[in-house]
Amino acid sequence: MDMGNSSLVTEFFLVGLTKYSEIQLPLFFLFLGIYIVTVAGNLGLVTLIGLNSHLHTPMYYFLFNLSFIDLCYSSVITPKLLVNFVSKLNTISYAGCMTQLFFYCFFVSAECYVLTVMAYDRYVAICKPLLYTVTMSPQVCSLLAVIVYVGAFIGAWAHTGCMLRLTFCDANTINHYMCDILPLLELSCTNTHINELVVLIVVGFDVGVPSLTIIISYSFILTSVLRIHSTEGRSKAFSTCSSHIIVVSVFFGSGAFMYLHPSSVLSMDQGKVSTVFYTIVVPMLNPLIYSFRNKEVKVALKESLNRKTFS
Repeated sequence: MDMGNSSLVTEFFLVGLTKYSEIQLPLFFLFLGIYIVTVAGNLGLVTLIGLNSHLHTPMYYFLFNLSFIDLCYSSVITPKLLVNFVSKLNTISYAGCMTQLFFYCFFVSAECYVLTVMAYDRYVAICKPLLYTVTMSPQVCSLLAVIVYVGAFIGAWAHTGCMLRLTFCDANTINHYMCDILPLLELSCTNTHINELVVLIVVGFDVGVPSLTIIISYSFILTSVLRIHSTEGRSKAFSTCSSHIIVVSVFFGSGAFMYLHPSSVLSMDQGKVSTVFYTIVVPMLNPLIYSFRNKEVKVALKESLNRKTFS
């Protein structure tokens, strides 16, 4: 598809996260710090899982994929946001905007699906432990990973393909810090009903199906946990579940809050704050909540540091 023929606009101007110049610099250092933690945490976890053979299990296989997705996901959004804080003229080319939109949609969809697969993995491990090795075999894990990325690609191309069909005439100022779907739809000088329908269908599927699967999985998990006689065992299981549910709630809740509503209900400034949670904060929280509180990860980290020290 020829991008140049689908739009009269050659570049867009990004308004940014806030219009108040006095807080631009503090926000720059705040989000720079978040990005550094995000990159260090996720890259460290990817490296740790890859180098330690005893972490080559289904649970850590999906954690590996989650960290890889979060690393890429954050890198699609945050560097441009940081530039917005220190640059007086925040521009992005039409092709660059559509590319950012595609990868943003791809990684956010992949995050939805991999969180769902992780919940299913925990369901099998806790509720059907005797069948875990067979049910979550390497072949099944690889198939689930393929489904995650293929499903994400289909959703991302649905959004981006529909966006490429629109015409952008004179208005080229995006009231956002990134090329998101709804701010772009506001700028189009052609009918956007099909795009809005695609947003409702794709986002509804990406949020609804994973949310339902996660709720059902954890309902069975909690039922099984309540049958555990050991107080320590129940406490540990509930702690793991609560951490996962918190991250899932923030991620899916902020996404649904941003997209699944009439445009008149939520202002774009409120939408920016919602977007910050699942594009910047959640990728930083995931390695902390899912991994660095895990004893096996801590042991693997200590062993890796010891090997490096004595090598």
